[in-house]
Amino acid sequence: MPGTNLTRDEAQQRARLLTVDAYEIDLDLSGAQEGGDADGSDHGTFRSVTTVRFDSAEAGADSFIDLVAPAVHEVQLNGEALDADEVFKDSRIALTGLRAGRNELRVVADCAYTNTGEGLHRFVDPVDQQAYLYTQFEVPDARRVYASFEQPDLKATFQFTVKAPEGWTVISNSPTPEPSGNVWRFEPTPRISTYITALIAGPYHSVHSTYEKDGRSVPLGIYCRPSLAEHLDAEQIFEVTRQGFDWFQEKFDYAYPFAKYDQLFVPEFNAGAMENAGAVTIRDQYVFRSKVTDAAYEVRAETILHELAHMWFGDLVTMEWWNDLWLNESFATYTSIACQAYAPGSKWPHSWTTFANSMKTWAYRQDQLPSTHPIMAEINDLDDVLVNFDGITYAKGASVLKQLVAYVGMEEFFQGVQAYFKAHAFKNTRLSDLLGALEETSGRDLKTWSKKWLETAGINILRPEIEVDAQGVITSFAVKQEAPALPAGAKGEPVLRPHRIAIGSYELQDGKLVRTGRIELDVDGALTPVPQLAGTRRPAVFLLNDDDLSYAKVRLDEESLKVVTEHLGDFTESLPRALSWASAWDMTRDAELPARDYLALVRSGIGKESDIGVVQSLHRQVKLALDLYAAPEWRETGLAAWTADTLEQLRAAEPGSDHQLAWARAFAASARTEEQLDLLQGLLDGTEEISGLAVDTELRWSLVQRLAATGRADEKAIAAELERDKTSAGERHAATARAARPTDRAKGEAWASVVESDRLPNAVQEAVIGGFVQTDQRELLASYTAKYFDAVKDIWNSRSHEMAQQIVVGLYPALQVSQETLDATDAWLASAEPSAALRRLITESRAGIERALKAQAADAAA
Repeated sequence: MPGTNLTRDEAQQRARLLTVDAYEIDLDLSGAQEGGDADGSDHGTFRSVTTVRFDSAEAGADSFIDLVAPAVHEVQLNGEALDADEVFKDSRIALTGLRAGRNELRVVADCAYTNTGEGLHRFVDPVDQQAYLYTQFEVPDARRVYASFEQPDLKATFQFTVKAPEGWTVISNSPTPEPSGNVWRFEPTPRISTYITALIAGPYHSVHSTYEKDGRSVPLGIYCRPSLAEHLDAEQIFEVTRQGFDWFQEKFDYAYPFAKYDQLFVPEFNAGAMENAGAVTIRDQYVFRSKVTDAAYEVRAETILHELAHMWFGDLVTMEWWNDLWLNESFATYTSIACQAYAPGSKWPHSWTTFANSMKTWAYRQDQLPSTHPIMAEINDLDDVLVNFDGITYAKGASVLKQLVAYVGMEEFFQGVQAYFKAHAFKNTRLSDLLGALEETSGRDLKTWSKKWLETAGINILRPEIEVDAQGVITSFAVKQEAPALPAGAKGEPVLRPHRIAIGSYELQDGKLVRTGRIELDVDGALTPVPQLAGTRRPAVFLLNDDDLSYAKVRLDEESLKVVTEHLGDFTESLPRALSWASAWDMTRDAELPARDYLALVRSGIGKESDIGVVQSLHRQVKLALDLYAAPEWRETGLAAWTADTLEQLRAAEPGSDHQLAWARAFAASARTEEQLDLLQGLLDGTEEISGLAVDTELRWSLVQRLAATGRADEKAIAAELERDKTSAGERHAATARAARPTDRAKGEAWASVVESDRLPNAVQEAVIGGFVQTDQRELLASYTAKYFDAVKDIWNSRSHEMAQQIVVGLYPALQVSQETLDATDAWLASAEPSAALRRLITESRAGIERALKAQAADAAA
């Protein structure tokens, strides 16, 4: 039985048979304000009527259409009524005896609202008690709202008609029409895929503007709930959006392909955002309620630009099947960061620093897991793709695209992209279509490049091999490339790849590391000589992969490592600092650098780090290193030193600065002594003050949560804070604080609410899990290891994908770093017969324990 799965073979067979023309979708959402049962056991249903016209290549052929619904009332195929109970089974409606040529299907069903962020999500704002709806359809969830041929290569036009409650606004892919009474009838869309159709409805607040270029005017809209309207910085969002329009239209040489562009900040959204054509949904945590650092604005801008890039790459031209998901996401990631780096007037020209420090770190981590896979992954069915939104698909793919741009040339790259858009507008493509266009414009043969980079797994290591004479003159220089063995359990063989890299030379000048030379070259094979450097004087530091052109782990030679260890914070530019920080972190994860030495390196250099995004990444990495990679017997010593540093840096930071806020959060995350916790309490109740530090809503919750986790804030204190912030965000923060309390009762209640019940909304479930797992509470949590393995398979089989994955990953006993945890995991894997997707998630989590054990051993030996 297929359940809700769909195989690639089934999709290909259906695509060969069917050509879909048009959908007409009529939804009655007039009861959405009332919703389902108050206890959360039922979220209510709505009437969905779908009429779809499609052609069949064969007379008498059989096929099916997808639908996930509690009830189907009527199915008509070519005017003939079918027995709904007979043809609707296993989330499919069987279509038998199709006509050759045109067919018409009508389906009347009751579909269900959800609270999981999948399908049509329903949320009630505690501030105004109003309901707010939005759809999320990627990968296979349009079928939760209307009957659909749920695969990306069966494009069609879509016309929505929606009946909504009085006073609501309804937004979809087409421009919002004037309603007739409470009925909104939208014009048909261009030909697009089901997964990028969208519907957002509710009493949303909106701000409108236009993008004007070359005589064309594109309407722009920004939406959020009224309870967030006072925090909506619409002009900043419009500014980033217009910058993206300018840069993408120039680089793609193709006008924005839809009639309008709305961006909707919606509640309880699982991802960062979703590229629905002309109606992008974005998590409303990006409407900042309190002061955030510039790094948060930079991340939000990248998200905005990422989704805008998808309007061309993904929406205008769409992958044929999900094995090219990586290309869809990687292209949007690469071009969004390139836009930030190169667009005139950008506020974030250092965006490649952020990319090197965050996205590539994610990619390196993912690529060293047993589940590592080629960028172009084998996606056999929907179950495969649902767990493939990972660091390979996004971050490694984007890194390799950056390498490809360096390899073929940026001008040639975008010339190929322009030809690709013109040739395939509103159609579906494969990777070969893009590579063919790039071969035409660059003259490079990309077949070997593609095979080695896209069809193999794993990561290379680049090391310099340098010989110097007595006078310090280089006699030979070469780049050594290694292909480490893949992790145990990973498929494939290690492979050496062609790399386009830069080699930077840095000298100490007035205490600063300044780049004095740069060579760009192709590296291939095990050893690549660099004759250009022979006969030159050796600099203080050689940095391979300077400018971060390629995707590889880089190691410093012994002399360079000595200088960088003493002067890492002294690079004059942020990118080489970020590359050095990333290399140090990678060495720590690989047990090549003891956690205590990594802490010492950060403590010596972070005070000189000006890039706030790098500073915040270092905060997270130090805390992770101390919690998981430090020898247990030394851990508390390291945490005490780090916490003292965070307080010292907090007090020394410029009042009101981003660095002050970042250090305040770092201090709040690790405060441990009575004196430190007294300071947190004082900042919360106003008896303590640090000049320039605004203890606003979000920072207050950080303080409350730490006080709760250390037993200093009880239910009364948490309830009092929630009374100050009676919002959905406040409810989530309170759920985290309650689950964080260090008592058996608090842990039992949190566990029961997530594992033994399925009534929590997605965002609240995530908040509870985040509070439950506290690094200071290992002993309190130890008994939950066995409970986890007893429950995890049933959870996977009974919950929706998003909800199940949150639990499987979030509640895995990652803090119980021991051989016993490995043994328990192995025993479960051997006996439970999990699905491939669940096995992958558990195996990835197991790898974290194995890595932590090795790192702890290395730290203990230091």
